[in-house]
Amino acid sequence: MLLQGFSSIVSFIFLGLLILSVYALVNAALQREDAYRAADKQTKPFWLVILGVTVAVQLLIPWLLLVLAGAIATIVYLVDVRPALQSVSGGGRGGRSSSSDGPYGPYNGGR
Repeated sequence: MLLQGFSSIVSFIFLGLLILSVYALVNAALQREDAYRAADKQTKPFWLVILGVTVAVQLLIPWLLLVLAGAIATIVYLVDVRPALQSVSGGGRGGRSSSSDGPYGPYNGGR
């Protein structure tokens, strides 16, 4: 009975990692090729292959060690590469401007 409950928890974790990996793969596919070079990261085909293999392994051969390796690759993409691509592309939370920037630059309180 305990193993059955543990098995369902692991299945939910694997499903969550699969969804995260599919999101990373789609995000990597939608980014521009030149943004990868401008952000000084690996190339777009490199990340598409790594993330594609990750999704394929999670769907076809869900071995724990391979799933963990794919999860690490997905996390590296989402935490390191994706923010760098967004900053180069001008996307993200406001790009280069902060919340105190006005239409002609930063507002410094009348100084």
